[in-house]
Amino acid sequence: MYNGNDLIQRIHKNLPKLSKGQKLIANYILNHYEKAVFLTAAKLGAVVGVSESTVVRFANVLGYDGYPKLQRALEELVKNKLTSVQRMEVAYDRLDQKSVLKYVLQSDADKIKHTLEEIDETSFDNTVNAILNARKIYILGVRSSAALASFLGFYFNLLFDNVKLIHTNSVSEMFEQIHKMNSDDVVIGISFPRYSKRTIKAMEFAKSQKATVIAITDSPLSPLVRYADYSLLARSDMASFVDSLVAPMSVLNALIVAISLKKKDEISETLSTLEKIWTEYQVYDNEDEDLNLTYSLNRRQGG
Repeated sequence: MYNGNDLIQRIHKNLPKLSKGQKLIANYILNHYEKAVFLTAAKLGAVVGVSESTVVRFANVLGYDGYPKLQRALEELVKNKLTSVQRMEVAYDRLDQKSVLKYVLQSDADKIKHTLEEIDETSFDNTVNAILNARKIYILGVRSSAALASFLGFYFNLLFDNVKLIHTNSVSEMFEQIHKMNSDDVVIGISFPRYSKRTIKAMEFAKSQKATVIAITDSPLSPLVRYADYSLLARSDMASFVDSLVAPMSVLNALIVAISLKKKDEISETLSTLEKIWTEYQVYDNEDEDLNLTYSLNRRQGG
């Protein structure tokens, strides 16, 4: 766990014993943390005029096991404080226009990799069981997280008949939709920096109603976690003013697949019924139907 406020405290505590070069680093971080967070050890050293090794020793003096650990603490410090404009400004310093595609794709791949390494599988399994046993499943995500909530809601509506996706433009509307929840229900709150106050308030209310609260967020320090019975953490660092939702989406995919495997027979029956409805009412393009028909005939004929 990397606490941004703890980083500031460590810097102030160790300031008297820092070397001249290390004090330059400390002052730069304190005054320009929104830029420092995106710098490698070598680049940070170049900016303040010290060697890369001095930056690494600085991290060690503060008690971090290497510069990457210090950088994670920096990320926790800044990610919920930067405005969209500030994110865009620091992105210009970080990105080469010619390599944006490769950079963003690699960054997203790294987020999935780190999420895989860090996610709590026990919490994941407990989440699956809680959802399967719920009287009602509430899903809430606003602003950029609304896309994640809608995705989860779409597939959960195929798996369950007790799902309520909360659509809200105000706090009052939100509470009107969730005021009947109780201890038999599950509430899934989704939020990533900058965290939504509406989602936090909803999870606080759900906790007071003794519902099982599940947080899908990015860090143990997320304000959603304090109200959650189970937390699924997925990396969502910023490449610009855009929130990367690749790793969170991957976690939701895993959640949907895990639950569908538990309800395999029921799901097969539901999908068979839906396929008949989709065909009858021409939900999908006729060309797709022709391709499916051709594929089926070929299989029957051994083609």
